[in-house]
Amino acid sequence: MLQHLSTIGLLEFFGVEHTANVQIPLFGSCISAGFPSPADDYVELKIDLNHYLVKNPAATFYVRVKGNSMENAGIYEGDILVVDRALPPKDNDIAICVITGEFTVKRITKRKGRICLLAENTNYLPIEIAEDTDFQIWGIVSYIIHKAQ
Repeated sequence: MLQHLSTIGLLEFFGVEHTANVQIPLFGSCISAGFPSPADDYVELKIDLNHYLVKNPAATFYVRVKGNSMENAGIYEGDILVVDRALPPKDNDIAICVITGEFTVKRITKRKGRICLLAENTNYLPIEIAEDTDFQIWGIVSYIIHKAQ
């Protein structure tokens, strides 16, 4: 269950509610993405996607994406990002960042000792974070949910 919290700039934020346990059928064996494999006996298990996608419920939010700056990372407009605020940022992570009060999703990296935010679309320039910039890494993207194309 998603609880809409707010729309800020280009991102919509949703809280994680664990009041409802929604279990969805899970096929009992893996599906081959290479050569076809012989069919195993069909075994249906149940899976709660919140249990699978959310490791830190109190620190996890769903965020809906608007814009196309991260398309080459497989993040498209309308996608839902699972964002964990408890994860420590690492070089090359995709993160929700706040720059002078504005939210954005970018890949974080260090260049010459400074944090740099990289878009995954050549139409956008990198953003180098100066020491005096009002900047915060708000959370780390742990999963990307989007419709199959």
